Amino acid sequence: MRRVLLLAAILALAGCHSSSRDPQTVVFLIESSPTNLDPRVGTDAQSERIDALLFDGLVDHDATFQFTPALAVSWNQADPVTLIFHLRDGVQFHDGRPLTASDVVWTMDSILKGVVISPKAAAYASVESVEALDPHTVAFHLKHPDNFLLRNLSTGAIGIVPAGSGREFWRNPVGTGPFRFVSQQIDQDVVVERNPSSWSVVPKLQSVRFAIVPDAITASLELEKGSGDLAVNSLPTDTLATLATRPDLQIEETGGTEVQYLGFNLRDPLLADVRVRQAIACAINRDLIMKSLIRGHAQPSVSLLPQSHWAWSGDVIRYNYDQARAEQLLDASGHPRGSNRIRFHVTMKTSTDEGTRLLAAVLQQQLAQVGIALDLRSYEFATFYSDVTRGAFQMYSLRWIGGNEQPDIFSYAFLTANFSPKGANRSHYSNAELDSVLADATENTDLSKRRADYAEAQQILARDLPAFNLWYLNTIVVHNRRLTHVIPAPSGSYAFLETAELARN
Repeated sequence: MRRVLLLAAILALAGCHSSSRDPQTVVFLIESSPTNLDPRVGTDAQSERIDALLFDGLVDHDATFQFTPALAVSWNQADPVTLIFHLRDGVQFHDGRPLTASDVVWTMDSILKGVVISPKAAAYASVESVEALDPHTVAFHLKHPDNFLLRNLSTGAIGIVPAGSGREFWRNPVGTGPFRFVSQQIDQDVVVERNPSSWSVVPKLQSVRFAIVPDAITASLELEKGSGDLAVNSLPTDTLATLATRPDLQIEETGGTEVQYLGFNLRDPLLADVRVRQAIACAINRDLIMKSLIRGHAQPSVSLLPQSHWAWSGDVIRYNYDQARAEQLLDASGHPRGSNRIRFHVTMKTSTDEGTRLLAAVLQQQLAQVGIALDLRSYEFATFYSDVTRGAFQMYSLRWIGGNEQPDIFSYAFLTANFSPKGANRSHYSNAELDSVLADATENTDLSKRRADYAEAQQILARDLPAFNLWYLNTIVVHNRRLTHVIPAPSGSYAFLETAELARN
């Protein structure tokens, strides 16, 4: 309530629309700088979302997660371990170079052979080699069948870069996407402009400036003043009611696939005990948080997959709010309350993002009820994310964005072979049973068998709890009414910028 009153006071004092910026440039407010705009390297949300505007994969997917043509106009499985892609003719990179098979070969070889150090390398472990059969035909030769290769070659998962692109490519990224890179100032902004030679869609927007505004109250003020045009999933929900009263602002909302989760470091002696992790889960009152902090703009999750996905399973152990169960688990794990009623201290790292800090503060209060002292450490996002990817944490919270829309997320995030930074197994969780189940799902062509494998994988992960899935966040877009045709995607992607328009004065 105090924040709402503060925001209302600030808005009442706000001035007129800014007159110092180009009215043809859309100012998109984001919480943090993309850590790396090389699509082979960047894995944080801002990097992947902006990269998806600058780069194309060989394939794309539609709203039902079925694969569709992108840079490859077609593809065929020559045999179980050979996948052949036929490239679209006439595609140019932003600098005018034509796209050829050699660019695809270079993109993959640069990852597989270590030209760039890529956290995505594990996703292509099945690839033995990539061969240019002719300037517009590429063959992927595999070590074994891989049901997820198409997903990992899709727009958003990877982008094809020009042959020869090295480790400094992030400074001036050149892709084939509907927008092209103009400039980046770390912790200030990223500027992109429409690509008039786009093979897919030529955006109506002239340019977009992604302005870095970590503070949510400041972002809300920028939207009200008109110095900011747009924000997606970055504003505290308790500000939405106030912003909805502004005549020049509009709010769009749809059910989301982003999953907020709590990550544990299983190399930590305390958190290595599954009973401690389960107790923490039982001590969290998710319903109360979703009601009071998120104001109902979320749905509880028991899996990383969207609930509508063919591989989703709800037949898993669940951790509903249960203080008594949490106390019993903590007692059984050998952590009795001390004279000060505290069982132990554990540290949670967060970014400076307002929503994440608020969540951490609420978790601190709730865990204290069962004797766990949660110590909070807040860092600028790049530092926080670096610590997470190299395992320098006990607990943290992040969101899975986009990548969790396909079941290979289980391998990427929890396979023994995918310890970070090679993959996204940041918890350093290792389970031979899960590895075997996922290996079978990766190679099996029988959909019913794969579904059974993924159901088993979800049961194992719910039992062992290397990470605790909290909720699916609705996708909420707040935008100036001068921006039209804004259609939010469940994943929270920025793809709507490809078709959005500025209203004529």
